[in-house]
Amino acid sequence: MIPNQQSLSFSPYMALYDIIVPKDNMLRKVNELIDFSFVYEELKDNYCHDNGRNAIHPIRMFKYLFLKSIHDLSDVDIVERSKYDMSFKYFLDMSPEEEVIDPSSLTKFRKIRLKDVNLLDLLINKTVEIAIEKEIIKSNSVIVDATHSKARYNQKSPKEILMDKSKLLRKAIYQIDESIKNQFPPKSSTDVLEDEIEYCQKLMDVAKNNEVIREYPKVKEKMNLLKETLEDMNEQLQMSNDPDARVGHKTADSSFFGYKTHLAMSEERIITAAVITTGEKNDGKQLETLVEKSKKAGMEVKTIIGDTAYSEKGNIEYANTNEINLVAKLNPSVTQGYRKKEEEFEFNKDAGMYVCKAGHLAIRKARQGKKDVAVNQVDTYYFDVEKCRVCPFKDGCYKEGAKSKRYSVSIKSNVHTEQIKFQESDYFKEKSMERYKIEAKNSELKHRHGYDVADSSGLIGMHLQGAMAIFTVNVKRILTLMNQK
Repeated sequence: MIPNQQSLSFSPYMALYDIIVPKDNMLRKVNELIDFSFVYEELKDNYCHDNGRNAIHPIRMFKYLFLKSIHDLSDVDIVERSKYDMSFKYFLDMSPEEEVIDPSSLTKFRKIRLKDVNLLDLLINKTVEIAIEKEIIKSNSVIVDATHSKARYNQKSPKEILMDKSKLLRKAIYQIDESIKNQFPPKSSTDVLEDEIEYCQKLMDVAKNNEVIREYPKVKEKMNLLKETLEDMNEQLQMSNDPDARVGHKTADSSFFGYKTHLAMSEERIITAAVITTGEKNDGKQLETLVEKSKKAGMEVKTIIGDTAYSEKGNIEYANTNEINLVAKLNPSVTQGYRKKEEEFEFNKDAGMYVCKAGHLAIRKARQGKKDVAVNQVDTYYFDVEKCRVCPFKDGCYKEGAKSKRYSVSIKSNVHTEQIKFQESDYFKEKSMERYKIEAKNSELKHRHGYDVADSSGLIGMHLQGAMAIFTVNVKRILTLMNQK
């Protein structure tokens, strides 16, 4: 059962917060900035309202997840810290002497209460709403890009993941007392997962049984992370299987296995929309969805800024239809033309035909493809095959026995011609310089909020991780810009 509102605290110790938690504390500012009642309104239907024992209020549970997104800690450690960190208790709307939740409640909250909730759009829209209300977003441009996250269970084997976690625990212990390594169990020398699990459990037992070592916070944190990984592994059984993850490509010769998060961001560096897909999805195909989501969140979009991936013909037509400037450079094969063996064929403007290097003029041409579709039409020029058979330059040009010799040239559409002109404008060049901002935002998500690797398997888990990480960076950015006013 869930109460309609959070219970008011009449603790005589509440005044301590005015002394201990300063006015400029980030969590105090977040509480003052955001009315978290929207979380209750979104999740209330996932609870029973008239039967069973009282559940922990969803706003408090959501705030715990927010704290986890800020601090790279396990469920156990984030709850442990909320016992003694008064800024945490203040943020969680707890009285100083109030008991904290059981860490297992967070797992249940994620799996049961957040099921079938579009948390990603909900949280982004809320932060954009606040940013517009506070007059932080003033631009009418969005910058688009995609960032990749590696699948948690496929980039390394389960044994390798456990080895990494156990190494962090050993390192934390060595910094306190290096002599204790004599008490450590021998490392697993096989490739059997069960042997590595047994080693990790024995390693944790050594740390737990040492009354001095086990009380150090950094040892506790690493031990709890290892314990959480072991529990996840027992649940997943085969961690190397992530059914939703796919192979994507960062460059022509480098790839990753996991997911993509497609982002739209204002020039003030507030993320206005996100789409999370599997790793192989094309960046440019998500542009329309990102723009429409940004508009729904309250953004007025007059300009889109992106890289070459977003300059495909369909996106240019979408931008033109909606009277939006698309600041994305066309592929060089469009602007400069793309023809094989350019040095061997030259265009004769008087004849309107191509001439080969032997001086033979094409005898006819034909246009292939349909108008007003995503793929450009092609002009194909045909040469006299009888001349080709006896041509001194036929090696590498004419295939012996071929019944025809053709040379094709892609045609620029009117859409591309107009975009090429726009690409040369001062406005295009000026707005292009804003694109670096989203690269910095991608880096912040990955390096400060753990978005480089998925926390769990599956697109559902990735959506939750993305929602909390983006909500966190948006809230931090809003506070930063408000402080600058």
